[in-house]
Amino acid sequence: MSDRFHWARLLAFVSGLVNQELLLRNEYLAAENRILRAQLPSRLRLSDAERSTLAEIAKRLGRKALKDIARVAKPDTLLAWYRRLVAQKFDGSRHRAYPGRPRVSPEVEALVVRLARENRGWGYDRIAGALANLGHPVSDRTVGNILRRHNIAPAPERSRTTTWKEFIPRTGACSPGPISLPWKC
Repeated sequence: MSDRFHWARLLAFVSGLVNQELLLRNEYLAAENRILRAQLPSRLRLSDAERSTLAEIAKRLGRKALKDIARVAKPDTLLAWYRRLVAQKFDGSRHRAYPGRPRVSPEVEALVVRLARENRGWGYDRIAGALANLGHPVSDRTVGNILRRHNIAPAPERSRTTTWKEFIPRTGACSPGPISLPWKC
């Protein structure tokens, strides 16, 4: 019995020394941090990796212990970093598949805009049909969305506004005839 008591007493003594050494190390590191912090600028710029490291340790320490030792940020800030870290971990947005059709390629979009500008009387259906003949199956709704994105009006409004460049060839003013006009055609 006395042998068991001796080992228990020895173990308690050694663990007490280890605990005391850990406490002294922590006290030294805290004092060193205070001294170094006093020599640094007012605000530290931390990377995401540094924030996550501090946040994980802060969570294990707890708010009460952080009040005594946290110098880089307030305890509430450190725990908020941890909550954000956990939220990112369980976000799931990387694995989320978005519904709907894939976007139209930029080449097809440019072609829709070009067809609408060159053919003012063509509506969405006509442009979609022309694109289908060219091998680009696009719905009339998609054509309308593309034209709205590029601030191009629908066919009835486009055909009402005519530029001089379009009007002069239509009137036949540039055709050779008895009247010569002062402008070049």
